[in-house]
Amino acid sequence: MGQSKGADKSAAARVQTLRSQIQAASYAYYVLDAPDLPDEVYDRLYRELQDLEAAHPDLITPDSPTQRVGETPAAQFTAVRHNIPLYSLENAFDLAEFRAWEDRWRRQAPEVSQVEYVTELKIDGNALALTYEHGLLVRGVTRGDGVSGEDITPNVRTIRSIPLRLVIDNPPAVVEVRGEAFLPLDVFETINADRVERGEARFANPRNAAAGTLRQLDSRIVAARRLDFFAYTVHLDQFDLAQMQSAPDQITTQWAALQFLQTLGFRVNPNRQLCQSATEVQAYFDQWATRRTQLQYLTDGVVVKLNDFALQQRLGFTQKFPRWAVALKYPAEEVPTILETVSFQVGRTGAVTPVAELRPVPLAGTTVARATLHNADRLAELDIHQGDTVIVRKAGEIIPEVVRVLGELRPEQAIKVTMPTACPQCGSALVRPDDGAVTRCINISCPAIVQGAIIHWARRDALDIEGLGEKWVKQLVDQGLVQSVADLYGLTVADLLPLERMGQKSAEKLVAAIAASKARPWASVLYGLGIRHVGAVNAKTLAQQFSRADALAAASPDEIETVHTIGPEIAQAVAQWFRVPAHQTLIERLQQAGLQLANPEAEQAQNAAAGPLAGKTLVLTGTLPTLTRPQASALIEAAGGKVTSSVSQATDYLVAGDKAGSKLTKAEGLGIAVLSEADLLTLVEST
Repeated sequence: MGQSKGADKSAAARVQTLRSQIQAASYAYYVLDAPDLPDEVYDRLYRELQDLEAAHPDLITPDSPTQRVGETPAAQFTAVRHNIPLYSLENAFDLAEFRAWEDRWRRQAPEVSQVEYVTELKIDGNALALTYEHGLLVRGVTRGDGVSGEDITPNVRTIRSIPLRLVIDNPPAVVEVRGEAFLPLDVFETINADRVERGEARFANPRNAAAGTLRQLDSRIVAARRLDFFAYTVHLDQFDLAQMQSAPDQITTQWAALQFLQTLGFRVNPNRQLCQSATEVQAYFDQWATRRTQLQYLTDGVVVKLNDFALQQRLGFTQKFPRWAVALKYPAEEVPTILETVSFQVGRTGAVTPVAELRPVPLAGTTVARATLHNADRLAELDIHQGDTVIVRKAGEIIPEVVRVLGELRPEQAIKVTMPTACPQCGSALVRPDDGAVTRCINISCPAIVQGAIIHWARRDALDIEGLGEKWVKQLVDQGLVQSVADLYGLTVADLLPLERMGQKSAEKLVAAIAASKARPWASVLYGLGIRHVGAVNAKTLAQQFSRADALAAASPDEIETVHTIGPEIAQAVAQWFRVPAHQTLIERLQQAGLQLANPEAEQAQNAAAGPLAGKTLVLTGTLPTLTRPQASALIEAAGGKVTSSVSQATDYLVAGDKAGSKLTKAEGLGIAVLSEADLLTLVEST
C-alpha cells in the first residue's frame, strides 16, 4: 500500500509539472504569438499528461489543459463569445491511431456499414469565425480559447479571399462560416526578406506570422501582408435554405457544405476528396505526404470527417473534441540534432551567411546535414555554441534552418560561435552597415563573389549560357581564367581544354554558347549583372523605361524611382552600382564584346509615346489617295496612335478616303473628327 501511495504522489508531482509546462507554452503560443516549444515536444507533453490523468482520474481538475480548448484571448482586443464553440480536433499521429479512432465511433454506431469520409488538408494557419447578417460580413473573430475569441473585423475585411458580401440572392438572416487564415509561402518569404533588410527579426514560421498579422492594430499592415483564407465549415441551423435562390433545399453532408461554401463566394481548398473507406483515406494521406511540399501553403496533416451530418449529430462531442472528426498528422517537421561546426558562405553579393554543419538527421522526407543560421543577429539571438543540441526545421518546407538551441543540453566548455571579421575566402575585412543585418565582403575580386556572379550570369533567365555549370565556373575562377563575367567573352577552346574532364567537343560547345549569349536582350543583361534587389521582373521593367545602359547609368535615384513598381531601395541600389568605377569598366567591356546594352523596341515605343498621336484611337475607312491601309496604320502607330477596326465613342479620329461607307456615317453621327490623308500627314508631322 505504501508503494501505491508513493506512486500516486509521484504521478501527482509529474502532472503538476506537465500542466505548468503546457500552460506556459500555450500562453506563449496563443497570447504572445511567440511559441517556445517545438510542436512535437508540446504534443509529447500533452499526451503524457492525458495518459497520467487517464490512469489517475482523481488527479483531473477543471483547470487542467486537457479540460479546455486553449488559452484566453489577448487583452488588447474586444473579447467576443462564439455563438457556436470552435472545438479543436483529436490528433492521430499514425494510421494505427486513426484506426483506433474509427473503432471508437463505430462502437457508438454499430449499425452503420457503409460510410463516407471527407478528407481535407489541414492548413497550418489560424482559425477564424465569420458572421454574416443579411449577406454582409459583420464580424470576424479569432478562435481564442474556443469559447470566446478576439474581434478583429477590420483586419478580416482586408483578406481578399473573404467576401464582404455573400454572392447569392436573398441571403439568410445569419450565416456562420469557419475557416483558416494563412500566409502563402512566397508572401511569407517576402515579408521575412523585408524584415531582415530592415534589421528586424524573422518570423519563425508562416503560422506565427499570420497570427501576428491578424492581431495588428493597424489594418493597413494586415492588408499589405496579403493573408489568404480557406473556408471549411458553414453552420446551417440558423437559416432557411428554402428561401435562397440557387441553393439546395437542404444540406446533409460535409461534401455538400463545402460545395455550398463555394456558392456563397468562399475559397474552398480544391485538394479535398470524398472517400468510401478508411483504405481510401490512407491512400489520400500517403499521396499528400510528399505532394504537400509543392503547395504554396503549409499543411501538417489531413482532417478526416464523417460526411453524414446526421451521423455527426448522433456521435456528438467530448468535452474537447468532436467524435466525428480527427486530424491525421504527418511526422514532425522539426527535429533535434547536434551542431558539429559552423561554416561561413560568401554569396555573389558578398553577403556572408553562417551555415550549421549538423549531424545528419531525417526531416520531411530528406536527410538534412546543413541548415542556415541567417546572419550575425540570428547567431547572437540563438546564443549558439559548438556541440549544441539544436532544433531544425524546413523553412517553407524547403530550406533547413535552425530555430532553437536546447541550452540545457550544452556540453561543458562549449565555444560560442561568432561572425568572423575577415572574409573566409579572400581575407578582406568584412563590413556591416549600421542599419543593416547582413555582413559583407566588399572586395569585388573575392573568388567567391566572382564565382557567384558568373553562375548568376549564366542562368537561364539571365544570359542563358548552356553548359556553364558550377563545376566549370569554379575551375575557371580557381585557375585565374576569368575574374569577371566580361572575361568569359575572351575564352577560346585552347583556354578550356586544360580544365579537368573538358574535351574538344565540350570546349567548342561552351565557347559557342558563350558567343550565342551576346544576342540576349538588354533586360537579360541587366538582370545578369546581379545588382542587389533587381530580379528578372524588375530588370525587364527598368530596361523598358531606360532603353539604353548609358541612360540608366546616368539616371539619379529619384529618376529611377519614378518607374512604376521601383521603390527607393531598388533605385538607390541601381544608382550606386553604376557609380562604382569597376562596374563602369565592366559595362564598357561588355559593350566592346558585342552584348546587347540597348532595347530598340523600347526606344521606338518611347518615341511613339511622345508622338503627336500618343493616346489617340483612329479608324481607317475607304481608299486613301497615296497610302495603303498597312502604310497608314504603321504611320499612325509610329506617331503613338492606335488603329482599331470599328467606330465607337472611344474613337478620336476617322481617316476617310474614297467610298468611306457606313463608318463615315456613324462617325459623323457621333461627332467624331474626320480626317483626310492630308490631314493625317499634317498631324503626324506636327511636333
